Amino acid sequence: MTDAWHRFINNVELRRFAVLALIIFVLWMMRSMMNLILFTFILTYIVVNWVHLVRRWLPKLSPGLVVIITYALLIWGLYLGVTQYLPILVRQITKMVNSVVRFYGSNDATALYRYINHYISARTIMNQVKHGLTLAVSTITSIGAVAVTFFLSLILSFFYTLELRQTESFSRLFLNSRFSWFFQDVAYFGKKFTNTFGVVLEAQFFIAICNTVITTICLAFMKMPQIFALSLVVFVFSLVPVAGVIISTIPLGLVAYSVGGLRDVVYIIVMVIVIHAIEAYVLNPKFMSSQTDLPIFYTFIVLLVSEHFWGTWGLIVGVPIFTFLLDILGVKSIHKGKRRTPAKTD
Repeated sequence: MTDAWHRFINNVELRRFAVLALIIFVLWMMRSMMNLILFTFILTYIVVNWVHLVRRWLPKLSPGLVVIITYALLIWGLYLGVTQYLPILVRQITKMVNSVVRFYGSNDATALYRYINHYISARTIMNQVKHGLTLAVSTITSIGAVAVTFFLSLILSFFYTLELRQTESFSRLFLNSRFSWFFQDVAYFGKKFTNTFGVVLEAQFFIAICNTVITTICLAFMKMPQIFALSLVVFVFSLVPVAGVIISTIPLGLVAYSVGGLRDVVYIIVMVIVIHAIEAYVLNPKFMSSQTDLPIFYTFIVLLVSEHFWGTWGLIVGVPIFTFLLDILGVKSIHKGKRRTPAKTD
């Protein structure tokens, strides 16, 4: 029995496979806390990299002071967003919905409905509408729970980044314990996951910002109403790799048709095609290493499967997790590229 145990420990590949299976099982058991885990990880990753960036340019600043100022500005921005911009967003969304409703009551909508109904059954359309309404109601009712989860994630990420050096020093004690092999494997997967997940998520975040800025400028030139609400919708959908740009065409097209008819819809489609081309040939090579690129077919398959298992979160984290698995299996490794080493926080 002892010999089998030692053979298991010495077999690195089998041991790491068992540790990875245990981690997946534990995460599955904690699936009710997945929102908290993902929010905390994303906030922590962003703030830690921000602190490294600030310390690179201002090395004399204390990392604790940078963290406190960062979270103070973040909380102030959230307060400003809730008190100043949330009412504006609600009003613009209400106007956008009312314009779409008025469009559906017009004669143009009747002709368009007959054309669509020629190819798609009314039952299918009504089922999709009911599904959309159910999703909207469930989203509204879960806003409170999401707010509490985000607040807890904010607190956890704050204390982690504030005591980053102490936390890392204490965590290294596990690597010298009796079961050091287990914690070494956990640290191995942690580094791999942070590298792959963080790099892909960071790249997609910057791509979403660029897509939103370009789309907002185009909408302003088209003199579209409710630009603030539409820009927020585009940003949220742009966090979904590849498919997000296409999905965002639906609300943009509805508003465009209700405002300017088929001409504006054509403008929107042309705009989306151009933005998708910019994303594919300019933004992806710029922000994301070529080692992380996936064929569009694989991307869509991963999004479909991850959305089935993890819902909305799956659309955001599906591709990074799949890239992490490819790295673990040795199929396709990810590299951060040529980056300067960030300043130490100690």
